[in-house]
Amino acid sequence: MSSERSAIILAAGLGTRMKSSKPKMLHEMLGRPLLGHVLQATRAVGPDLRIVVVGAAADQVTAFLDEAAPDAQTVLQAEQLGTGHAVRTALDAYPDLEGTVIVACGDTPLLRSDSLAELVEVHEKTRQAVTVLTAEVDDPTGFGRIVRDSDGNVLRNVEHRDADLSELAIREINSGTYAFDAKILREQLAKLDSANDQGEQYLTDVLELAREAGHPIGAVVVDDPTEVLGCNDRAQLASLRRIMQRRINTELMKSGVTMEDPETTWIDATVKVAPDVLFHPGVQLKGATAVDSGAEIGPDTTLTDTIVGANAVVVRSHADQAHIGQGAHVGPFAHLRAASKLAEDAKVGAFVETKNADIGRGAKANHLAYLGDATVGANANIGCGVITANYDGVRKHHTEIGEAAFIGCDSVLVAPVSVGDGAYVAAGSTIVKDVEPGDLGVARARQAALEGWVAKKRAGTISDEAARRAKDEAGVSEA
Repeated sequence: MSSERSAIILAAGLGTRMKSSKPKMLHEMLGRPLLGHVLQATRAVGPDLRIVVVGAAADQVTAFLDEAAPDAQTVLQAEQLGTGHAVRTALDAYPDLEGTVIVACGDTPLLRSDSLAELVEVHEKTRQAVTVLTAEVDDPTGFGRIVRDSDGNVLRNVEHRDADLSELAIREINSGTYAFDAKILREQLAKLDSANDQGEQYLTDVLELAREAGHPIGAVVVDDPTEVLGCNDRAQLASLRRIMQRRINTELMKSGVTMEDPETTWIDATVKVAPDVLFHPGVQLKGATAVDSGAEIGPDTTLTDTIVGANAVVVRSHADQAHIGQGAHVGPFAHLRAASKLAEDAKVGAFVETKNADIGRGAKANHLAYLGDATVGANANIGCGVITANYDGVRKHHTEIGEAAFIGCDSVLVAPVSVGDGAYVAAGSTIVKDVEPGDLGVARARQAALEGWVAKKRAGTISDEAARRAKDEAGVSEA
């Protein structure tokens, strides 16, 4: 048997029960489409070639592969005539393919790479023609049954719709994942017919055909039967998502992560979390998010493609494509938009929004501020209600706030503008010119008082009555 390995992933079906214009294989589940999870599992066994059989909505599947798995090759199954026909289509496209051929279904996202590696190892050590991955389940309804003889040898697979009563009672099911000898697979595929309930060429029939031809066949039974579960509709998708959530959370907790409520903690398979991280309830981590040791996240926090440094705290906030530095504090109710960077010990507090903003070490924007297209120096203080007015209706402009600068409450910095190191901006100012280092920028009208205005313009109102009482108590006569 050749040492070469290849993998064929079946992804030609549309999945009509999903009731979607998007092909079933591309529906998302914790960071990857269904097909993406299967691709990840096959990558771990080191195939020399990965072939994805596409069919319905082939353009969408191919576009995904071009980005997520550019090494994978696609083969078009123009007419979906069954799994056997799909594999034959792939082999016809690669007539020189030899060695071990792994076949997996693109809608089995819970398949573990360790199980696939064991399947391949057993197959190649025993030099079997076919080795099928199977599972023992409590309810085998809808699955193909693995029929064995009295000595436990695998005889064949029988589909649920074609099974008799004794076969329906079998609890060992076919996962749809196989390791084949390429030469024998070609030979047996040529013998397939469509004499079954669906009128399709079943890849499962290759087991019996290979045995009848005198070739050894076998099976590897997975420890966790959820690995073989496929997805046909959105209810099943939700069920698989919950299983994967629990799997990811369990592995993280075993690695040293604390979750106060694992049931409300959702972490994509693509996320990286270091030991000694604490998750409060209601946390969602998505995409390429990474959280360093000692960080505290939540409750009610969503982070997408965001880096969180060691010992940082993020409370009831959203961040997307942000970088939160070591020891920084975010929230509650903060929104860090794309390209927001918080340096070590920086703080972005309640109802603060940032976008394309670089917040320096120890700088603080504690509440009710907008910092867009801005650089904030170390130890600067951003008061309540501060806005960097970055957009003129056509272009975005930058605001520069220096080290240890102090921006008073309810100030507007109209970009492009800079506030120098150590400078102050008086509360309520609208700054349109640069403030030099150490200066105080003041841009507001002088306060004026129109005496007796309420008595003249609001006579008889509750305000007028209150003012009169106050003046009487103070012994102030009316003018």
